Amino acid sequence: MTVWFWAIYLISKDKRGISATQLATELSLSYETAWYLLHRIRKAMSQRDMEYLLSGVVELDDTYFGSTEEGGKRGRGTSKAKIVVAVSKDRKGKPQYLKMQAVGNLKGETIGAFAESCITRGSIIQSDAYRSYRKPLGENYTHQYDVFDSDKDMLRWLHIIVGNLKAFLLGTYHGNCRINLQAFLDEFCYRFNRRWHKDELFTRLLNAVSNSYILCPAELSR
Repeated sequence: MTVWFWAIYLISKDKRGISATQLATELSLSYETAWYLLHRIRKAMSQRDMEYLLSGVVELDDTYFGSTEEGGKRGRGTSKAKIVVAVSKDRKGKPQYLKMQAVGNLKGETIGAFAESCITRGSIIQSDAYRSYRKPLGENYTHQYDVFDSDKDMLRWLHIIVGNLKAFLLGTYHGNCRINLQAFLDEFCYRFNRRWHKDELFTRLLNAVSNSYILCPAELSR
């Protein structure tokens, strides 16, 4: 139990997160045990955020992470890991809540599935004019789109958040997170969605882990 408490505390106290190597050093654990703890805690973060959907006005776009294979394509045909990102905005146009999902492709059915799982039907979704967005987002949402132009300040908040995500992945984790990318995206979203409650992050995360169905009493006692 003590190890779990310390792991949750160390994860919550630094907004940059903590790597398995660092956690192993701090708690005198093997790397494998530290990795296990971190990924179980990230799973609890994911489960907690799955309880909520984005609504209202939502910016949506895709981004990429990692290196391109030799001779690989650029842009949306890249071999880099693909991520769909959506952020809701308040009445003043400022960001509220965030969802991210690592996906295998950017086809219409993939975009539609992401929207269905993360965004309340009837919401306004703002995006660029990428063709794979149009049909799935036009069916159950009010879809506002335009050809991307950086001079128009399009999707401003989403692009700022993506920049922060890449700094998070490359900083604390040195980019070594493509294999388990979704877990790192879940951690980033969990932290972002509670940025107004930084002083409560430990207690909130402790509650999320305690109520997570990925842990059994025997694991909590370790």
